[in-house]
Amino acid sequence: MKTCWTLSKTAVALALCAGLLPAASAQDAAQVKGPAEKPAATKTPAMTVLPGEDFFTYANGDWLAKTEIPADRGSWSAMGALAEETNARIAKMIEELGADKATSGEARKVADFYAAYMDEAGIEKRGLAPIKPMLASIAGIKDKAALVRALGASIRADVDPLNATNFHTENLFGLWVAQGLLDPSCNLPYLLQGGLGLPDRAYYLENNARMAELRTKYQQHIAAMLKLAGMDKSDERAARVFELELALAQTHATREDSANIQRSNNVWTAKEFAAKAPGIDWSAFFKAAGLSGQERFQVYHPSAVIGAAKLLADADVATWRDYLAFHKLNQYASLLPKAFADQRFEFNGKTLSGTPQQSVRWKRALGATNAAMDEAVGKIYVARYFPAENKARVQAMVANIIDAFSRRIDKLDWMAPATRAQAKAKVTSMYVGIGYPERWKSYDGLRIVAGDAFGNTVRAEEYHYQQELAKLGRKPERTDWAMPPQLVNAVNLPLQNAMNFPAAILQPPFFDPKGSDAANYGAIGSIIGHEISHSFDDQGAQFDAQGRLRDWWTKEDLAHFKAASGKLVAQYGAYKPFPDLAVNGQLTLSENLADLAGVAAAYDAFKTTPNGKTVEADRQFFTGFAQGWRSKAREASLRRAVLTDGHAPSQYRTYIVRNLDAWYRAFDVKPGQALYLAPQDRVRIW
Repeated sequence: MKTCWTLSKTAVALALCAGLLPAASAQDAAQVKGPAEKPAATKTPAMTVLPGEDFFTYANGDWLAKTEIPADRGSWSAMGALAEETNARIAKMIEELGADKATSGEARKVADFYAAYMDEAGIEKRGLAPIKPMLASIAGIKDKAALVRALGASIRADVDPLNATNFHTENLFGLWVAQGLLDPSCNLPYLLQGGLGLPDRAYYLENNARMAELRTKYQQHIAAMLKLAGMDKSDERAARVFELELALAQTHATREDSANIQRSNNVWTAKEFAAKAPGIDWSAFFKAAGLSGQERFQVYHPSAVIGAAKLLADADVATWRDYLAFHKLNQYASLLPKAFADQRFEFNGKTLSGTPQQSVRWKRALGATNAAMDEAVGKIYVARYFPAENKARVQAMVANIIDAFSRRIDKLDWMAPATRAQAKAKVTSMYVGIGYPERWKSYDGLRIVAGDAFGNTVRAEEYHYQQELAKLGRKPERTDWAMPPQLVNAVNLPLQNAMNFPAAILQPPFFDPKGSDAANYGAIGSIIGHEISHSFDDQGAQFDAQGRLRDWWTKEDLAHFKAASGKLVAQYGAYKPFPDLAVNGQLTLSENLADLAGVAAAYDAFKTTPNGKTVEADRQFFTGFAQGWRSKAREASLRRAVLTDGHAPSQYRTYIVRNLDAWYRAFDVKPGQALYLAPQDRVRIW
């Protein structure tokens, strides 16, 4: 049964990532009058929507009706609410540390960084003085050789294509350090596309009225920022900067291509850059970037590297100076006088995301502090808020769900013994990090100066970059974490065959040590299953137990996997959040596969518990799963997510249950209901 699902503009939902923080979707769906089973996971009023008509609204209708998106958010969700609560605790904790004269070491650095960011009066008083040396250096670029050095020096370790699906940087290229795709024994620098102020190439290239309007407003934003910095002819400069970014966007890979790991598997030697991407003095570029001794690079986006080099071969140096000046002003706007921060929010917040109000200063200060010293903050948070018994309980759940996934592999009638053995080896050898890392990062070499918000941020970025470069001569550490403990999220690390479950997500409503097995397995259990399953989605299934990109499938097994995956692509491609915009089934395939296998494995594990024997318990499990995805978003935020996010909108993520026989039995879903799929149409893979 193929259905075209459309939604109204009003409500929206966020989504789980490979790291899982939501991405957005809409809520309105047809309501069918009639009796409805009351969700057992939480006590909410009986609703008029049958589970088989719209399971998302059935489970979350009460919350959706009562919840307003906060004015400083483009979207709101169960995860967002928990993150807000957690962040408020952390901010209070940091302020208390700052007020205590006995605070020293890393805790003092954290407190001083936060306090400097909070000092808006001091930032206003200093004006443009902190950024003037940076702008003067850019203004001093007189020729292409100096430009290449400046571009190399601007590179930072600010992207992560596999763990966080983070492809965006305002610098010309982004750098990520991780083990090689083909050789798990050594770390390589990954070079990714960058240099755009808009979220993605689609914003520059799509030919429709909405995108055209956004491009006009973005150009106005560039001009406004340059004018605030005292640069004359700002409109003309902005037009040239935009045309340069448009040219860069034309060289960028699409999000679908970025998700294709085989297309990203390009190892170039340092000497090969001159022949493969002529136009840049690559030796000078890498020297300025601190990479002159590096022999091999993983070039993730070769078209962008080749394209940028070609643009630089014919560079108009004046345009590139304006481009660099704008992006520095844009990147550091929150550390400059209020007019800069307000202008940046006017475009990035209001125009791009539809968010009416800027976050209060403490929220932005905490975000900046987390970015600068994430594990220093995490160490303090864990000591105060993460009890040892929570870790032990979650470890037991993880072990149970891994066992359930392994049993599911044993039962696959389509998989050959050779492929099954490889899959079993992978799932049973996963490293699972729960709560916090085994080893904490050191910030001994990071200089934090009280009252120097701008300098602290720049030094923290440089320190992080140097720490990442230092990994290049080392063997990869499988137990390294990709997320700090205070983040409400979780992640699968394909190169490490590992998972991280930060402490902050291991609390209600996702995990409650006093809660029922049904509620816990439905919420955090499905998230655990989701992350396990990422090792076997369309991308993860290409890596072996050592994290090596390797084809370990028989030809027949791979064909079956791709055919079944294609059915899921079609299923999700039929969902339309707006009449003119559909979910990209291919872009969201990895997450949808992980949702499908993850809920199934969590359900199997739940059924082995003493409380998992009844239909009522099954209802609690599935309702708990759906309530974990309750969310709403503004139209602009949802549209942005559908175009750029690898996760389907939350409403459709809950619909993954329509592929599970147990869900039909639990809620007596019948043919003719909107979510009903005939047994032969249900996608079954893992």
